[in-house]
Amino acid sequence: MENKWVVYILSLAVFLIGTVEYLISGIIQTVAADLGVTTSSAGLLVTAFALSAGVGAPIVIAATIHLDRKKLLLMMLGIFMLSNWLVYVSPSFEMMLVTRMIQGLTGGVATVVAMAVSTRLVEEGNRGRAIGIILMGLSSSLVLGLPVGTFLSEGIGWRLLFIFIGLLGLVPLLVIYKKVPPIKAQEAVTPRAQLTVIKNKRILTAVVITLLYIGAYSTLFTYIAPFLLTRAELSASEISGILFLAGICSFMGSKMGGVIADRKGPKFTIYFGLSLQASMLLLLSVMDGVIIAHIVIIMLWMLATWATSPAQQLYLVTQVPHSPDIALSINTSFIQFGFALGSWVGGLVISNSSVEHLGWSGFVIALLSLLLAIRLFSFKKEQLSA
Repeated sequence: MENKWVVYILSLAVFLIGTVEYLISGIIQTVAADLGVTTSSAGLLVTAFALSAGVGAPIVIAATIHLDRKKLLLMMLGIFMLSNWLVYVSPSFEMMLVTRMIQGLTGGVATVVAMAVSTRLVEEGNRGRAIGIILMGLSSSLVLGLPVGTFLSEGIGWRLLFIFIGLLGLVPLLVIYKKVPPIKAQEAVTPRAQLTVIKNKRILTAVVITLLYIGAYSTLFTYIAPFLLTRAELSASEISGILFLAGICSFMGSKMGGVIADRKGPKFTIYFGLSLQASMLLLLSVMDGVIIAHIVIIMLWMLATWATSPAQQLYLVTQVPHSPDIALSINTSFIQFGFALGSWVGGLVISNSSVEHLGWSGFVIALLSLLLAIRLFSFKKEQLSA
């Protein structure tokens, strides 16, 4: 695969973005205590990031249709890394919300552009693998960023972690500046073009599937630390270890999903991922066994969720081959809407019931996603309108 190492550099940038987004989930109770808010309120920091990325990314991409993708990537990634300093100095919960919105907007745009650029740096037959590599960067933030950050937060403080991530961002910024070639958008990604695409029944159904399966995932994962504490008395280092294992499975799932999608096709991979995700959430809800059993189920759940993602991305790219920016920006928005939906639903469950019931909520949403996927692939082939 040509330019493979450049794609990995793009993946590194996405890794840092993902670490900033997910880190709150591992330290949510610490952040809540420091900012003087409840755990469910601290979950809004996840929602703010996700909504800002979901709403803002398509608007910024549409407004920069004539800008070189490389320049846009450098601009957004640079602002994103600088915003980590705001986390360190934010004195209040409200200021943190604003900072998370800035991070969501710039990080969301950078992720979309990184995926779009990766599909143009490789041969057509390797697009699924390229997308999988980018998503491996996102899932790798669960492997390293989240568990390591959770562990280090007790020693150096959670705010200092964000400054460290900002400094690490200089590495991909420099390499992208030196090695990524200028890339112009293949087609103007205007709001009208996005609306035209999403009017297609197959694409609309596909992005709603994305909304639901990511929502099912985020419902539990946003509050994974307090959920685990209902199963056993665990230290911060033990929770970090579990998150590390979960991250490895998400990493493996992204890679596996990209390879299977290229070999077996998106349909097979999507069915496999959604079915396994729903099954594992159901088991987490009904099982009262030892913590080891719960950990194994969580590993399989992570594997399934992240194996679905590259298949979804590839399916949408094939539906809009003339401009992958359109499909990827729309789907990335719905990914972020899914994170916002899940963190919101999870917060409602905790406020009105118990953290132990998060699995049931996630299962219902994942089942809806699977049923919608069955509906999607029963559609007759429909051509996009020009």
